[in-house]
Amino acid sequence: MKNNGMDIAGQKDALLDAALDHVAFDGWSDRCFAAAAADAGIEPAMARLICPRGALDLAVAYHRRGDAQMAERLAAADIGGRRYRDRVALAVRSRLETADTEAVRRAAALFALPMNAPTGARLIWGTADTIWRALGDTSDDINWYSKRATLAGVYSATVLFWLGDTSDGHADSWNFLDRRIDDVMRIEKTKAKLRDNPLSSRLLAGPMKMLEKVHAPAAPRNDLPGRIRPKEKT
Repeated sequence: MKNNGMDIAGQKDALLDAALDHVAFDGWSDRCFAAAAADAGIEPAMARLICPRGALDLAVAYHRRGDAQMAERLAAADIGGRRYRDRVALAVRSRLETADTEAVRRAAALFALPMNAPTGARLIWGTADTIWRALGDTSDDINWYSKRATLAGVYSATVLFWLGDTSDGHADSWNFLDRRIDDVMRIEKTKAKLRDNPLSSRLLAGPMKMLEKVHAPAAPRNDLPGRIRPKEKT
């Protein structure tokens, strides 16, 4: 079925908005997808054209909508005077504070399925990348990967804790997040001390060169979600 010039993005947003009324009861399922199409007044065939994978595509759209909203909030916030670790914490909090707990819980179950796990992993990586880009990260070496991998781990752990948190205002979740970030900062400080120490820096020189060789021929970064490969330096 052709779209005949219809606003696919707008129709997808309408489907997603309608699905959020059903996801708490039906999960991100075929039943939820069918109900969303009916509520949005979109024919089933057109709905499938917009979302070939059905509710899975809506769950992906919901996650990416949250990333985009977080980036907008960070752009509008005055974070210049904050410590970097506090900026990261603010970004993660901002990402979760406006999310629907049940929609996220159902999405976590969906992306935990083996056939959907790669999609879920790409979304988490995309969230980490969105945060770093929103915070002005300009790294263009192995740090580009390590920052996103580390933050993806912190974010994933915080989401799981947040889903089970019953404290007032999710206070326990934000304390958990702060502890995870502090753990990462301690590791980064240790790495910096090793690099600054003449003896340890010489000992690490060999392994670091090997790492650089491993990463040098890696696939172009635009193969990773949300990443446009930077221009080569001349």
